[in-house]
Amino acid sequence: MAAELTVPQLSAKHRPTLDQALSAIRSRAYWSPHPEHPKAYGETAPADGLAAFEAVRGTRLDLGQPGTDGWTGGEVSPYGPELGVEYPHVDPDVLLPAMKAGMAAWRDAGPEARALVCIEILARISARTHEFAHAVMHTSGQAFMMAFQAGGPHAQDRGLEAVAYAYEEQTRVPGRADWSKPQGKRDPLDLGKTFTAVPRGISLMIGCNTFPTWNGYPGLFASLATGNAVLVKPHPRAVLPLALTVQVAREVLAEAGFDPNLVALAVERPGEGIAKALALRPEIKLIDYTGSTEFGDWLEANARQAQVYTEKAGVNTVVVDSTDDYKGMLSNLAFSLSLYSGQMCTTPQNLLIPRDGIATDAGHKTYDEVVADLAASVGGLLGDDARANALLGALVNPGVKARLEAAAALGEVALASREVVNPEFPDAVVRTPVMVKLDASKPDPEAAYLSECFGPVSFAVAVDSTADALELLRRTVRDKGAMTVGAYTTSADTERAIEEVCLEESAQLSLNLTGGVYVNQTAAFSDFHGSGGNPAANAALCDGAFVSNRFRVVEVRRQA
Repeated sequence: MAAELTVPQLSAKHRPTLDQALSAIRSRAYWSPHPEHPKAYGETAPADGLAAFEAVRGTRLDLGQPGTDGWTGGEVSPYGPELGVEYPHVDPDVLLPAMKAGMAAWRDAGPEARALVCIEILARISARTHEFAHAVMHTSGQAFMMAFQAGGPHAQDRGLEAVAYAYEEQTRVPGRADWSKPQGKRDPLDLGKTFTAVPRGISLMIGCNTFPTWNGYPGLFASLATGNAVLVKPHPRAVLPLALTVQVAREVLAEAGFDPNLVALAVERPGEGIAKALALRPEIKLIDYTGSTEFGDWLEANARQAQVYTEKAGVNTVVVDSTDDYKGMLSNLAFSLSLYSGQMCTTPQNLLIPRDGIATDAGHKTYDEVVADLAASVGGLLGDDARANALLGALVNPGVKARLEAAAALGEVALASREVVNPEFPDAVVRTPVMVKLDASKPDPEAAYLSECFGPVSFAVAVDSTADALELLRRTVRDKGAMTVGAYTTSADTERAIEEVCLEESAQLSLNLTGGVYVNQTAAFSDFHGSGGNPAANAALCDGAFVSNRFRVVEVRRQA
């Protein structure tokens, strides 16, 4: 097929971005090519993005995929409105061979061309960030600004980060080498060698409900940049953002002279549950999954033909030992507990506080005082309904609401949840967080704080000492996993002890955050999301290990 976008054109446009991304993952310094502020996209971008989102509602999104055997949809926004978008339902027996057909040319294009095409896809998505923000908002329940930032530039950063790692790992080995082994008085042994990064096969990306783009883009672009075709299977309640992504990817691939079927969409009919069937297909060689531990464990155990990357549930913990900024600590924790109604895989759940209290710059504070002050801080943050709606968004599904309501019966309620009305979307289910006081003095394997309670639920757990808190932290991370650990201490010895636990149990640690950086936020190109070293996830977003096993290097030797 004729290419409208040539590699030289793409190189002139995007090679500087690739070089900056490579520099950023090496230095770990702050960098992002994707603006966080809505005004950066032009004066008409907000209205244009909303109009584009409204225009796709109630339509049939025809991607021109092979194997389309019907249409399906049914997404309802957590804010109330039905989206009414219909998507292609596919016959994998037809689609998968068509996806595989384009892989040889994509492989032969080489790492740089693939990276540049991927960056062009991301650039076009970036230009439509306002449209994507509405799609993320109305499938995930995130408030608009969070959907704009996390679903837009931050997700695009994570995708670009994966492209950079993919390029770096594939180019560690030269494309060709001349090999000559001296033989003394005899002629040397001479060979010409070529080394080609070859893809595994078709990659299956299983999307999640809460962060369809942020969690989806790393695996999608890591696989595509390493030469694999990618089949995107969205969560049935969060199809639109990933369907639009597939649409853009297919357009760019075609314009660059590649088979658009290298990226395709698989949407399930209500109750169909196609993820298991697709995951076991022999054509599927890579799987990326974010979601429940139960299904993640099933994938790891049963999809034996594939390399499986999972992010599952974990119990995120904050150890509160002491602080020299009591007000800042409370404010920081209150925001962390409230953002997106606690529906982030990085939101703290367990707050481990010595029952005798802690030393602070405001004097000694008892356990009860710390809990009461934190509850008051959350209440103050969310006391204004407009601000509460902007921070909380909407509960993403009825399961979160059920867990929130059940939590109040688990112990003494330090902070009761309240209903917040969203005047723009009266059908949205908006609730403030609940905080429950629990006691770790009596070991109980069924204790609520030993399992993830996903949603706006936190447990203020009284412990006998900081040493006991560290032992509970270690056991929790080892047995249940954690995406994040936080700690507050003014003691150098305690800080080293906490750090040692996290190093030994492979948990990402944030210490003494009191300003505008929060334990549940990570920055692409600098922060690792997950470690791959504890039960919460078997991979980190993003490191070399996340991309290096998505391809193999095949060598061809020729007699010189």
